[in-house]
Amino acid sequence: MKLKSLLCSNLQVGFLYFSVAEDYFTDFINLHGKGWISVYCDPARPGFLGSSTTNLSDLLVQGTRWSSGLVEVAISRFCPLIYGPKQKKKKISVLERMCYAELAFFPFYFIPLWCFATIPQLYLLNGIPLYPEVSSSYFIVFSFIFVSSQSKHIQEIFSTGGSIQTWRNEQRMWMIKSVTCHLYGSLDAFIKRMGMREASFLPTNKAVDDEQLKRYQMGKFDFQASNMLIVPAVALVILNLVSLFGGVTRMVVINGSFNEMLVQVGLSFFIVSVSYPILEGMVVRKDKGRVPISVSILSAVISLIYLLLGSLIIMYW
Repeated sequence: MKLKSLLCSNLQVGFLYFSVAEDYFTDFINLHGKGWISVYCDPARPGFLGSSTTNLSDLLVQGTRWSSGLVEVAISRFCPLIYGPKQKKKKISVLERMCYAELAFFPFYFIPLWCFATIPQLYLLNGIPLYPEVSSSYFIVFSFIFVSSQSKHIQEIFSTGGSIQTWRNEQRMWMIKSVTCHLYGSLDAFIKRMGMREASFLPTNKAVDDEQLKRYQMGKFDFQASNMLIVPAVALVILNLVSLFGGVTRMVVINGSFNEMLVQVGLSFFIVSVSYPILEGMVVRKDKGRVPISVSILSAVISLIYLLLGSLIIMYW
């Protein structure tokens, strides 16, 4: 009986607080909420070592689970912006609340990312400028914001011993996870909040496949994953590639709209260049980890439908 009780207790790990974000709850409620104080500890020798995913599919599944758990916190009574511990003397400071809130609401990044990856491109192909002209003083503001944000990221990478390749990989994974994991995780949290689905815990696969491990060591993305996880990213890359060629053609050949369209063309170029591994997986690679042809075709069809419907809406709006 004792063994059975122990097993049942272990099976409930991750659901102690109604959410799979059990580490978040432990830190927020059981530690900081009860007056514990955190200190920054960065020893030269790592204190802990653990295994991580080595392929894109497992990483996206894991990211979706984390996103769902964090959004569950954000839309619950434990939201860091409004929740306070019962002990009056052990209040959580405003700064701590903002830090916890940033993490809880982080999956909502999918909203601006989807907008930046689709709307400027659609307007670019239809010849409608959305950003300030190059000759405008506001262009400097947009340029400064973009360059400073990327410079800050690069500085953080270098300060922790990384390289430009590390920066590129983090940018790629941030884009891919924002349009897939954060989207699906947020939707899953809202569905569970409405009682349409029960909470579940899907563990991340940590088994090692020799071929996948070899591609991982070579720095190659493995696109053997569910279509639901791969199609959005591939569709957005195709959309931006079409937008890039269409924008350059319009800007250089048709009407010389360099001054008006440079920012939108630059945005598409940045997305396409950072997403090169997806293009490589679609066109160049022939191994098992490449993007399946069926995924490429489905993604192209989705992009075409979006462009046609979007253009019609713009035309008659």
